[in-house]
Amino acid sequence: MTWEVLSMIGTIAFAISGAIVAMEEEYDILGVYILGIVTAFGGGAIRNLLIGVPVSALWEQGLFFQIALLSITAVFLFPNNLLKHWQKWGNFFDAIGLSAFAIQGALYASEMNHPLSAVIVAAVLTGSGGGIVRDLLARRKPLVLKAEIYAVWAILCGLAIGLKIAVSSFELYTLFIVITGLRVLSYTYRWKLPARRLGT
Repeated sequence: MTWEVLSMIGTIAFAISGAIVAMEEEYDILGVYILGIVTAFGGGAIRNLLIGVPVSALWEQGLFFQIALLSITAVFLFPNNLLKHWQKWGNFFDAIGLSAFAIQGALYASEMNHPLSAVIVAAVLTGSGGGIVRDLLARRKPLVLKAEIYAVWAILCGLAIGLKIAVSSFELYTLFIVITGLRVLSYTYRWKLPARRLGT
């Protein structure tokens, strides 16, 4: 049950995030739907490739495709005056998607009895893969590669699940809320990882 709910939350959040980015870039309606769908399912596709699940498993998620399409439609039809703060809402939905999908990806790898390293990789790729594809298609610098803390939160999800710290539904939902909150704090207060720039 936890798996399904997290998948649904992540799908809605990333579909909305992709649609908002597409509208920011002034894409037409087809571009909005394509970017929303790619954002919602890109991370899962990359994860499946790397941990040995057939990519075709994505096509069995008919309900999630319908949910993603409905979410994108709702955002596209939303009144403009309520979408004035696109950047803020885009970041918030991206934070929800990152947290939900990182946990879902880690659970996926853990249930397949993969080692801790694979659980962490699955968490990072599922949590940030869709966002990376979205940003590349929108010709933006991917969030996960910037100094602002992003992928670290997905790594924490992988560690918590791989080390069996979060096992029960209550623990997983608590982890979801904590990671979402940390991501919101990291972009609100511009927490950054150390970075080194080469002189010109």
